[in-house]
Amino acid sequence: MFVTFEGIEGSGKTTQIERIHHRLVAMGYRVSMTREPGGTKIGEKIRSILLDPESHRMDPKAELLLYFADRAQHLGEKVQKALSDGEWVLCDRYFDATLAYQGYARGLDIDWVMQLHRLIFNDFKPDLTFLLDLPPRQGLNRAWRQIHKGERVAKETRFEEETLKFHEKVRQGYLSLARREPQRFEIIDAMQGPDRISETILTILSTIHQG
Repeated sequence: MFVTFEGIEGSGKTTQIERIHHRLVAMGYRVSMTREPGGTKIGEKIRSILLDPESHRMDPKAELLLYFADRAQHLGEKVQKALSDGEWVLCDRYFDATLAYQGYARGLDIDWVMQLHRLIFNDFKPDLTFLLDLPPRQGLNRAWRQIHKGERVAKETRFEEETLKFHEKVRQGYLSLARREPQRFEIIDAMQGPDRISETILTILSTIHQG
């Protein structure tokens, strides 16, 4: 089962994916935890370019193609192998993030981006996507608190430094995607406490797996 976690900066994706991974492993499941960009050695090098604040003048199409390069390596080297071995894969961001950030927020044509995904990746999609949703102002405040505390990598703040308007576009993009595919998306109120969010996610996973 391929499960992705999406949301704006500060939505708690990383916290939740780690918690859910730990709980599923404790329950006896074989689970891989990964992320985009990154997830492979080559992907980590691409990540360092994409998230570096000094890359702020990157052309949106160059940005998009770097994300696609990272995804090609990630799917081929890690995700598809784990799935074929019968493992669950929990991924921190995937193609929906590309649509939300490079499409809705950067202004690249959504249909064109989706067409590229179909051509390159045969429209490979997750079985389930959790969208951790909250207002961008609250998310950015959380993210910057974590950065100042050293809980997040200071050299990976390129998107945190974007305007509030940019992040509002990202959020609306995510919500639009969720409306397009309600059978795949589960929208979670990320203003709740982390324990309650974890229990909600685990309940949904259990219901789907048993069904």
